Amino acid sequence: MNSAVCTLFEGDYHYGVAALANSLHHSGFRGKLYAGYRGDFPQWAITAMPSPLQAWPSARTLQIDEGIELVFLPVTTNYHLTNYKADFMLALLDGPAGDTESLFYLDPDICVAAPWTYFEDWVSCGVAVCEDMNSPLPENHPRRAGWRRYFSARGQPLRFRGTEYVNGGFVGLRIQDKGFLETWSVLMHHMAEEIGSLAAAKINGGAAYKTSGFADCFDCSDQDALNATLEATDRVISVVGQEAMGFRPGRALLPHAVGGSKPWQRNYLRSALNGVPPRLIDKAFWRNVASPIKAYGDLFVEIKRIDITCAAAIGRFVRRTG
Repeated sequence: MNSAVCTLFEGDYHYGVAALANSLHHSGFRGKLYAGYRGDFPQWAITAMPSPLQAWPSARTLQIDEGIELVFLPVTTNYHLTNYKADFMLALLDGPAGDTESLFYLDPDICVAAPWTYFEDWVSCGVAVCEDMNSPLPENHPRRAGWRRYFSARGQPLRFRGTEYVNGGFVGLRIQDKGFLETWSVLMHHMAEEIGSLAAAKINGGAAYKTSGFADCFDCSDQDALNATLEATDRVISVVGQEAMGFRPGRALLPHAVGGSKPWQRNYLRSALNGVPPRLIDKAFWRNVASPIKAYGDLFVEIKRIDITCAAAIGRFVRRTG
């Protein structure tokens, strides 16, 4: 299958992009990883060559290895990037990724931990998404009721399809399911009327919300709109459980660093002594950050790997209580 992958980043999230790209390479992915970015260009990609594309005349491409390219696309939107995912994917499908059979979005704090063939098999089952740690939400949970009331009043009726509440960090679909992205985009723009704008987000860099809606139904902007889209669309949805992102034991396909602490920002020994051991994503990040892209020097990576090994050992004995 001819597949493409995309992500969005700014600031120090470029370290996550390097690890994501390397993990894709190690998984067997071959194709293009489109990285929309805002702000400074990462130093580790300074050898990227200019490669003008439709709508992105300043695009640059870094050849990672034979058969895999990292394409940097500067974005000028005033949206918080977490709210730009659906529109970015649509722009890719209408432009440089228009000849792909499937497109996957991954947050830059995720690593791929399964053979790439699994993901191509997955999207043949429907729009691929992962259950969030805050799942489930029953049919008449106030949050779902809030989405139902809000979007129905704007001509987008929702129908309950299941209790799973999915994470906004990963979406995969075939080109024939492009309508799913169109619906997600429409719901995002409707939601903007309530929260103030698509610059608003309750994470770093987000503008302040005007309101979170009925029962805080838009507390997590792009993710809540994504979950409402599952109820607004007629597309087949394929959900893998909380184990997929490492939120519970099981096969972790896409370890994900949710929350404010990212693998490249953590002091592992200090965290372990405070009862917080390394996560699956921490181990995956430092396993993938060294090659073929070198985002850090070899010695620094080796020190961090030793740091994690020691922190994991401490974590067997020191656990946070309460």
